[in-house]
Amino acid sequence: MTSSVPSLTEHVAPLSAGSHVTLAHWLKDTLALATAEGGVVLAREGEQRTVTPHGEAGILVATGDARRLVTGGDDGRVMSVAGDGVVGEVATAKGGAWIDALALHPDGGVAYSVGKSVVSRDAKGRERTFAAPTSARGLAFAPKGYRLAVAHYNGVSLWYPNLETPAEFVEWKGSHLDVTWSPDGRFVITTMQENALHGWRLQPDRGHMRMSGYPAKVRSTAWSHDGDWLATSGAEAAIVWPFDTKEGPTGKAPRECGVRPARVARVAFHPKSLVLAIGYEDGCILLVRFVDAAELLVRPAVQDSAISALAWDGGGGRLAFGCADGQAGILTLPR
Repeated sequence: MTSSVPSLTEHVAPLSAGSHVTLAHWLKDTLALATAEGGVVLAREGEQRTVTPHGEAGILVATGDARRLVTGGDDGRVMSVAGDGVVGEVATAKGGAWIDALALHPDGGVAYSVGKSVVSRDAKGRERTFAAPTSARGLAFAPKGYRLAVAHYNGVSLWYPNLETPAEFVEWKGSHLDVTWSPDGRFVITTMQENALHGWRLQPDRGHMRMSGYPAKVRSTAWSHDGDWLATSGAEAAIVWPFDTKEGPTGKAPRECGVRPARVARVAFHPKSLVLAIGYEDGCILLVRFVDAAELLVRPAVQDSAISALAWDGGGGRLAFGCADGQAGILTLPR
């Protein structure tokens, strides 16, 4: 059990976000915590402030890049928050409909969905729209190029917003929720309404990959920095699938990391090393090193304080976490 695991708890600085943390994201040296009540807490060097990008409206979805946190609200607006607290409007949905999903492109572009309608807005502000077959539940830009994966019922549409060609549809029956690309762009993976993942091997064929057997829905995924591993939540260990060959995980068993008597809620790979941060529904956080399966305790279990967000900074020296009860903290790794 975690009582015998070497501890890093003395290197954790506590924070309070005030309400359920839905996303943790680093804006260089500033930590941004999006909360369910609509606030974004900005913490840096022992100081923190809260901004409300949607006013009195709530934040439904959030994501970020190195420059900004981007939020979608129930006021129909897509907003950005910079590390210095400056808030700006990125886009507004027609009729003020709720924003269902968000994705950011490395060049500054953004995509958002409202029901079946998907809007891609490039860095110059030019917008193009795509009508998904059913409500778009998840969005993800390809790591290279301006191709957008749109998860919906019965599969994923792969759309080039800048081309006049129809979107390519890869099919698998069922409700697909979130979607992610492998870092090399060869695989597209979705989480599903059932307790499973589904994947498509885009190169060299369109082979299917079904990853099932989870006791709960998969709500968190994370790729290793080299793209060889995909970590997932949904079980009493982090389930980590191998993607180090052209076949991906087909015919291979996953690794199980950090086995504990509590379900994994969030996973986050270190940006430069094969170290996985695992947050559990009982509030515990472990680091697991792949080389030797060594475990380090970051946070012991805390009642009613399930881990709801994890994020490494760009250099991998700090790990931020947020919890369902509004607690949060930053682990600074000792040198």
